[in-house]
Amino acid sequence: MQIQAAKGTKDIYGEEAHIWQKLETMLRGIASTYCFGEIRTPIIEHTELFLRGVGDTTDIVEKEMYSFNDKGGRGLTLRPEQTAGVARAYIEHGMHSNAQPIKLYYIGPNFRYENPQAGRYRQHHQFGVEIFGVAGPSAELELISIVHEIIKALGISGVALNINSIGCANCRGAYKGLLKGFLGQNFEGLCGTCKTRFEKNPLRTLDCKVETCKKILMGAPSILDVLDDECSAHFSKLQEELTNIGVPYVVNPKIVRGLDYYTRTVFEFIDDNGSGLTIIGGGRYDGLIEEVGGPPTPGAGFGMGLERLALNMKKQGANDEHSDMGPALFVGNMGEAGHMAAKKIVYGLRQKGINAEYDLIGRSVKAQMKYADKIRAKFSMIIGESEIECGEAQIKNMAKSESVAIPINEIDKIYAYITD
Repeated sequence: MQIQAAKGTKDIYGEEAHIWQKLETMLRGIASTYCFGEIRTPIIEHTELFLRGVGDTTDIVEKEMYSFNDKGGRGLTLRPEQTAGVARAYIEHGMHSNAQPIKLYYIGPNFRYENPQAGRYRQHHQFGVEIFGVAGPSAELELISIVHEIIKALGISGVALNINSIGCANCRGAYKGLLKGFLGQNFEGLCGTCKTRFEKNPLRTLDCKVETCKKILMGAPSILDVLDDECSAHFSKLQEELTNIGVPYVVNPKIVRGLDYYTRTVFEFIDDNGSGLTIIGGGRYDGLIEEVGGPPTPGAGFGMGLERLALNMKKQGANDEHSDMGPALFVGNMGEAGHMAAKKIVYGLRQKGINAEYDLIGRSVKAQMKYADKIRAKFSMIIGESEIECGEAQIKNMAKSESVAIPINEIDKIYAYITD
């Protein structure tokens, strides 16, 4: 029986891997421009970290985590998200004693047990950034600016920034009473999940995707009406700063995000082209560091799924950009002497940073040229006994079908020709 990849996982290779490389390079470049440094946290963490940080009433903790006991009986979990792990690292390594703010980004896999769908897998990959030590809305402005830059760099259109404030613990306490009163009057019309959320976490009903619930919740009271003065001022200042730098936004009181650690600002970049999918989401989490054992520290961050971004790039034709995928030169060969000469040229060019290739299998000359075309070599040449005797070979521009003679023992001249 053939062993296949586990459900909800996939192999990334070939042209798709090329798209991912371009995407990751672009994301790292933008993060660096905004002066964020990389952090790489472990894929496994103690389960307690997610119970305390993410929240034991969230879908992630209740339904989606891959948790197990190791041989020592310790509860471990494959990370379902990375903010909690970054917060743990911030505390563990004493970053709160360093000059603030601390600005970090990450790229890596997460694991959630959920039904696979387009752009969403059980092993999925995220790019995200976190800012610690900034209490004002400048932190959220920094995050939103980065996302805005990424969307622009990818050429994504029809994406709308939706922002909301879910206030502080006091605001949410007052709002939960109002919301539960409203939900109680419409309880029978709610889906089974929202009926469960009614007691455990009523704010999560606002994020329900079931149509009957969405219709009911259109009439729900707005949390913006119960914000205290400090939370209201914070949200107003964020809007002022977004307007100041020219980033358009929509205030959407239904944005709550699915993790318990969020406070005040939450935001999502939503596909406005009919799918309604959230491409990127994030917000402020001023209580997270303290919740997982550190000193009171303001924080904010966002995460974006690389699978969905890669899909978007593919739709835009990124996988049709083959010019930088194939080798600069393929050196075909005939006979043992030709094989040795081809190898010498290729290794010489590689030492100069040129991606060059030669026949490793022993194909016929015709098959070698077909192979050069398949791997999209930009130039090709064949070396046999006659080329070795005269010291020259024809080097062919594959796109133009033009050939010129070039000395086979002068690597610098070959290099200059194919890089001109």
